Amino acid sequence: MSLVYLRARWQHWAVCVALSGAFLLTGCAPATATATTAAATAQAGTAEPASLQLTEAAAPTATAEASGEPAAAPTVATLNDVAVDTTITFTGDAATVSGEGAEADGALVTIEAAGTYALSGAASDGQVIVDTKDDAPVVLVLSGLDLTCANSAPLYVRKADEVVVLLAADSDNRLTDGAEYVLDDVEDGEPNAALFSKADLTIAGEGALTVVASYNDGIASKDGLDIAGGVLQVTAVGDGLRGRDYLRVSGAQITVDAGKDGLKSTNDEDAALGYVLIEDGVLDITAAEDGIQAETDLTVAGGNLQLTTGGGSANASTQRGQPGNTWGAWPAGPQAADTAATSDDASAKGLKAGVDLAIRGGTIYIDSSDDAVHANGAIALSGGELTLFSGDDGVHADVSLTITGGRLDLGQSYEGLESAEIVISGGELRLVASDDGINVSGGADGSSLGGRPGQNRFAASANQRLEIDGGYIWVDAAGDGLDANGSILMTAGTVLVNGPTDNGNGALDYAGGFQITGGVLVAVGSVGMAQAPDTSSTQCAVMITLPQVQAAGTPLQLTAEDGSAVLTYVPGKEYQSVVFSSPELQQGQTYTVWTGGTVSGEGVDGLYADGVLTGATAQSSFTIEGIITGGGMMGGPGGGLPGIPSGGGPRGGGGR
Repeated sequence: MSLVYLRARWQHWAVCVALSGAFLLTGCAPATATATTAAATAQAGTAEPASLQLTEAAAPTATAEASGEPAAAPTVATLNDVAVDTTITFTGDAATVSGEGAEADGALVTIEAAGTYALSGAASDGQVIVDTKDDAPVVLVLSGLDLTCANSAPLYVRKADEVVVLLAADSDNRLTDGAEYVLDDVEDGEPNAALFSKADLTIAGEGALTVVASYNDGIASKDGLDIAGGVLQVTAVGDGLRGRDYLRVSGAQITVDAGKDGLKSTNDEDAALGYVLIEDGVLDITAAEDGIQAETDLTVAGGNLQLTTGGGSANASTQRGQPGNTWGAWPAGPQAADTAATSDDASAKGLKAGVDLAIRGGTIYIDSSDDAVHANGAIALSGGELTLFSGDDGVHADVSLTITGGRLDLGQSYEGLESAEIVISGGELRLVASDDGINVSGGADGSSLGGRPGQNRFAASANQRLEIDGGYIWVDAAGDGLDANGSILMTAGTVLVNGPTDNGNGALDYAGGFQITGGVLVAVGSVGMAQAPDTSSTQCAVMITLPQVQAAGTPLQLTAEDGSAVLTYVPGKEYQSVVFSSPELQQGQTYTVWTGGTVSGEGVDGLYADGVLTGATAQSSFTIEGIITGGGMMGGPGGGLPGIPSGGGPRGGGGR
């Protein structure tokens, strides 16, 4: 059931349970430890109320579509002055219980009834076990609790309807386990986290919780896990935070250092579960494997995320096999078999979804050894600010990638954007790639293993397409700038490509056609594999092959008959081929190509809207007589334009 309760119900959690004799329990406290229990006649709720507020958190939702909003869900009621039913205080090797619903045996405390419990004090070998059949939540208020358990989970929810861990304001709390467990459930291998719950678990409040997990995971729930508040610092040899049915973060400051995955949800039996939802919060995650992983859908709607995985982008796929490079052999944690680190399942991605992934907001920084953003299904980017450095792909979707908004700065990658189908209608993208900037290829991501040839050409496929209907795209690619094993369609937007310098790649590379009907396209690079849009286009395009290779930073300008500049561009790399398309190009008009000199004015990514070029050299003039001038499939040097007409020096208005 979800955490939806009226204030009246929260204030009537007092439960009268007679304390029985000794229990047979698995715990950390030695049997000879001294226990002190307050009188059983203490009335529930007589302890001084703690001034706490439960941060609002979303209740479980069905898996959200990557391109849509998550289903509406009820929220946890906001509480003031939560009444504490029972207090539990740890002192050395003993615990004192004041109130009902719990019993202590040395430093082993068992909670057997729903209610609100305040926990404080320290024990070097203690444990809290929640084991209740009540159909109501157990609320654990941590107020200065420092609990170490050498052979099990310091906080273990064996059975409950649901559990809420409230971190009292300004309190510091700590849970520490040992490297070996005496398992309570040998068949399922549980517990297996320092804070382990078999029920829905919510963590909220305004205090701090440090978890040091030397056995396996830091915080884990076999049902759902909600993080709604608090300052969490988790160090784990396994996963940092794990919720089987779902993992939701709606507000908290979370720091994770994990030997496996940072945050994850693992339910692979119900398509509506196994999801991760990040709504708000500050997350700083360092993980040997994936940063945030969802078995099904992963949604980031807000928050500030900083993820480092697999040693970061310096541990790149392109350096695989080099001394000191461990790409593809990420640590899999001490509880896994030795071969797991190199299995097909091992990865070190930043954001990873087993089905669909949506980013609608937030500030995201990822430095990943593997793909920075990855989905086995579809990815939808509609908002947020992303800064990515990837040792493999920047953004990879097996099925489709849709970008309608947001800002993406990709500072390093093997391939920038990759999917079987890519549609861009908005957003601001800056992509740096050591191979292709944008690649429309096959869907299954086995491409990075062993290195990709990158220049392979495949037969055209109607299902493989790149469509640009808006947005701003800047690409710096050592391989192909825009590469589609199918077709390319551009109807609007601005695309600037600084393409390859070698003749084995092209700024544009397509197998099934390139139709342009609108927008501004500037693609510069080498001449060996140069291509221009095809004759199905309705907007004019030109492909210019210059007599010599131009050095990086050499200005390029195209002027109309009246001397006005229709293009002023300063490429960041050396170039010899230029492909340009704009609504300003008109059939029947004559244009002149200028290179060199000095550009004045303000440029963005090398493109000057009102730049003035002086000291330039005229390279050629040409008249546009059809939709495509100087282009064609594999145009190469043959796409060159006629020489300068007689008297074709500098003309009025250009200031050259």
